[in-house]
Amino acid sequence: MNWQTYIKSFQSYLKIERGLSQNTIDNYSFDLLRLRQFLDENSISKNPITIGEEEIQQFIYAVSKEVNPRSQARIISGLKSFFTYLIFEDYRADNPMELIETPKIGRKLPDTLSVQDIDALIAAIDLSKDEGERNKAILETLYGCGLRVSELISLKISDLFFDEGFIKITGKGNKQRFVPIGSTTQKFIELYKNHVRTHLNIQKGHEDTLFLNRRGKQLTRAMIFTIIKDLAVKIELNKAISPHTFRHSFATHLLENGADLRSIQLMLGHESITTTEVYVHLDRKHLTQIVNKFHPRK
Repeated sequence: MNWQTYIKSFQSYLKIERGLSQNTIDNYSFDLLRLRQFLDENSISKNPITIGEEEIQQFIYAVSKEVNPRSQARIISGLKSFFTYLIFEDYRADNPMELIETPKIGRKLPDTLSVQDIDALIAAIDLSKDEGERNKAILETLYGCGLRVSELISLKISDLFFDEGFIKITGKGNKQRFVPIGSTTQKFIELYKNHVRTHLNIQKGHEDTLFLNRRGKQLTRAMIFTIIKDLAVKIELNKAISPHTFRHSFATHLLENGADLRSIQLMLGHESITTTEVYVHLDRKHLTQIVNKFHPRK
């Protein structure tokens, strides 16, 4: 079998057995194609079964000149998963990644927005256009519920349980969780759903999808990025922001106002509390206030 055949088999495994998102699968696939391209450009005749540690090291060294340590670590992680899969399927007996070291990258603190920044972005939305109501509902949902962009675009009308005050989210690995939704966010979703969405020519297969484009189809991740970046330019916000910035802001603002990490973990859908703990590092002032308020030796 050639590289393409093994990669397609790996993609099926990631999707069906691991339940990974399409975005993660695409990243893993891109890195494998990058390895194959490196071998071709250097006239190295190796396939996934015959490639060894030496060729992998050459590839990693070449990549390290082009990408930052964080991207390099992601590539190594993807390659390790690929060769572990080949061993699991009895395609090969050894793992050429065994002695490959991942660069130390440290923990990157997420960028956040202030409440004033978020208010300014939402206020900049042009509500004279139909998509304005939709975009306002989108930003309110991202910030009000702390969703990943993939969770937002796949949100269904049947996932809305407003009477109970929750929405059902399908997250990474198809794991489901219920996230509280406030009355303000509910109000803007209802406005969009009842006064804008009802006038769209909804395409077959998208009848239950909440947020739609003008053609009546599910929005793409890229479209959400574009909406947010255009608004940032409009208000001259001197920050590089993305949909994930609203998720980080959701968690940070909850923590600053006294929410406990375990609750934030459940709402974000983090498998490990360690992932959520990154938000503790964001606001030293907040931690100082906690010590001053609650420690007996303040």
